Amino acid sequence: MSYFSNSYVIGLTVAAGIGGLLFGYDTGVISGALLYIKDEFEVVNQSSFLQETIVSMALVGAIIGAAAGGWINDAYGRKKATLLADVVFAAGSVVMAAAPDPYVLILGRLFVGLGVGIASVTAPVYIAEASPSEVRGGLVSTNVLMITGGQFLSYLVNLAFTEVPGTWRWMLGVSGVPAVVQFCIMLCLPESPRWLFMKNNKDKAIAILSKIYDIARLEDEIENLSVAEEEERQKRNDVKISDVFKSKEIRLAFLAGAGLQAFQQFTGINTVMYYSPTIVQMAGFRSNQLALLLSLIVAAMNAAGTVLGIYLIDHFGRKKLALSSLAGVIASLVVLAGAFFGKSSGSSNELFGWIAVLGLALYIAFFSPGMGPVPWTVNSEIYPEQYRGICGGMSATVNWVSNLIVAETFLSVAEAVGTGWTFVILACIAVLAVVFVTLRTNAVKDARFDHASSSST
Repeated sequence: MSYFSNSYVIGLTVAAGIGGLLFGYDTGVISGALLYIKDEFEVVNQSSFLQETIVSMALVGAIIGAAAGGWINDAYGRKKATLLADVVFAAGSVVMAAAPDPYVLILGRLFVGLGVGIASVTAPVYIAEASPSEVRGGLVSTNVLMITGGQFLSYLVNLAFTEVPGTWRWMLGVSGVPAVVQFCIMLCLPESPRWLFMKNNKDKAIAILSKIYDIARLEDEIENLSVAEEEERQKRNDVKISDVFKSKEIRLAFLAGAGLQAFQQFTGINTVMYYSPTIVQMAGFRSNQLALLLSLIVAAMNAAGTVLGIYLIDHFGRKKLALSSLAGVIASLVVLAGAFFGKSSGSSNELFGWIAVLGLALYIAFFSPGMGPVPWTVNSEIYPEQYRGICGGMSATVNWVSNLIVAETFLSVAEAVGTGWTFVILACIAVLAVVFVTLRTNAVKDARFDHASSSST
């Protein structure tokens, strides 16, 4: 049986993945909207800090949402967590669109971030728990495809509204539409079968599992869930954060998972996605429309690379994919740094501007198939059932905190040391990431890091 051809499994995956679309759309749309927000509010145009705050306040909300998301998932289920994320996100999009000043806009960004943070924990777990193990990596990576697809969609929307009155308000307001769509769809979809089983709603869980597996495989899955339930019953029902660090096995798994999330951000992906049009303008292309168009090409490559990653992650292995991705990221950041060093020397500005655009495109081409999906996939797999919610929430929080640090400092660091040196710093961090992936994943006794697929549930 080909589980990629199972329309029920694909339907659950796509519906849950709309949470990733919200994440991606918000990441991309603010990069274009910021150009026009600066035009409307002079105080924003004159302050790099205020620009960084408008971008990064969503990340503050995401940190809170991700931190609470693990508990919400474990206590109330994946479905209710998704519905809550949609309501909060939609409310935030309305506030942003109607904002009379930058400070109300920042409040709307906070609400949107809360929704994105909850969704960032929920979507990978829901997909993983409704996915057969042999295609789980690919299906969880579909959530990352939705993120990159949302980024591409946001640049299309940005371009569509460049000549419309109230430009940035439309860009930000439209973001509520996918949240409303997902809310309506999720009302008709089931809860995660694993969560139902662990909450002693076994009949409903088995009914859902029977739509995912054939009869022979269904019996194995029920047996596996029964074993997992018994193991959980023998341990404390209320897992605390401190418990994660008491067990060496769980501690090492969390450090590996959280470290991957941190390096995903500190190697600069959302610097590129949040500030892509700004970087293009720094490279010498001053037109807003041209900056958005060139950024759209970068976003398209991001989505295409993620499609490649969906295939590679279950055939090439998590660790090899991450390392090869990081090698390309390092080379691309060196190209970007060289372009800005060349531009600052004053020679052939247009040539170095195009080299910078090439560097952005190469960066995305290498990052998106590997370091895009690998951290999320690994974190959906490596924790025991009773720790999955809390560890997933904690690692997602690490991702958002790292994201916040990068987003809140990029423009300031570029002003302080120069854009070229900023990309050199990111390249050095990517080298550290290679060392981390090599050493830390070796310390975790889990074959998924090294091999293409796993039968673990």
